[in-house]
Amino acid sequence: MSVKIESPSGEEALTEFVLFQHRVYEYRSARWPAMVPVQLPILMGEGPFAAGRKIRPFAARVDGDIVARAVAIIDGRYQHHWNETLGHIVMFEAMPGTRDAVNLMMDAASAWLKANGATAARAGCGFLEFPFVIDDYETLPPDFARQNPAYYHALLKDAGFETERGWVDYKIEVTPDLVARYESAFEASRRGGFQIVALKDLPAARRIRDFEHTWNTAFARHWGVTPFSTGELAFLFDFFAMSGALETSVIAYRDEQPVGVLMVAPPNPEGAILKPGRTLADNEKLNILGIGVLENARGRGVNLAMASYSYLHLIRQGSKFLSYTLVLDDNWPSRRTAEKLGAKVCASYLTYRRNF
Repeated sequence: MSVKIESPSGEEALTEFVLFQHRVYEYRSARWPAMVPVQLPILMGEGPFAAGRKIRPFAARVDGDIVARAVAIIDGRYQHHWNETLGHIVMFEAMPGTRDAVNLMMDAASAWLKANGATAARAGCGFLEFPFVIDDYETLPPDFARQNPAYYHALLKDAGFETERGWVDYKIEVTPDLVARYESAFEASRRGGFQIVALKDLPAARRIRDFEHTWNTAFARHWGVTPFSTGELAFLFDFFAMSGALETSVIAYRDEQPVGVLMVAPPNPEGAILKPGRTLADNEKLNILGIGVLENARGRGVNLAMASYSYLHLIRQGSKFLSYTLVLDDNWPSRRTAEKLGAKVCASYLTYRRNF
């Protein structure tokens, strides 16, 4: 097998690069489409998510066809925030039986990162990237989450990657008791002097300002996180306006000051690609959630109140299952929040690292 490693450029070649995802996942009975409108501009160095980052795509071809791909990134904002000379490898996808091609491609990507000052590469966390699932390979995950095949772990480990961190995914089956619990949590926060406000009910400038400050402060020491820029949030909020997430994402205030944020993207079952005869189960119609509370407001039920507000909205829209989304294995405060909301572990994920 003759393998050619290349770095595609230009709109046509990069569109093929993004759409390679469809070849990899066409075996699945239910899958998410490639995010061309989001990923293509980034790869072309355009838009807020490309700012402050060096981006280099790599593809492995055999007989003219792409068989594996990955994007190497030097994220200047991550490195500045964490004072760490780490690079990222994102958008990794590969066909089965491509060990040699993946090894060559990852060597090329690692060499480029090393030449740009990186001492290690992380795969499966950072820059809009979710970790790799290790157990549930059949259920359709929430949109944006990884739906990788099982053989990816062997490919990554053969290419020199080691397990760096573990994650758990949480899912909730809606019951009348939980609805009552959510209503009680929301009312308790109101009595405690907190106000939960949907993003749609805030002026655009204020929701970006308050969300950016609160999210970045709450997640300042959360492992692997890069602070959002104003431009990135403006882009996301425009996307939220189309998806309904401005109604389900909120900011918590106390005395007019923001103390917590919740980012929730509603379920998007209509966006899934299904094989003939395949229908989505209720537990595959899931939201995505991210939650953060400032330190001076923790332990006062703000997290439960924000999640309850959003969950009640989703339930009114017909959701029978809810997602608390991924949490680091050792993030026990967040894991306890998930349990208080009635969530149970439904899948496990891994982030990988290759040291140079």
